[in-house]
Amino acid sequence: MPKSVKFAVVLGLTAFAAACAQEEPTEVVYTDPAPTVQPEPSYNKY
Repeated sequence: MPKSVKFAVVLGLTAFAAACAQEEPTEVVYTDPAPTVQPEPSYNKY
């Protein structure tokens, strides 16, 4: 086989092996923020 074909095959196999060797992505869990507690309004009569 010509060198260019061998190079393309080796490059393809290397890319395939690298893609298969990647670790599974870690699971990301998003949570809702805690509700904020609003202070009661204070009214001054005087």
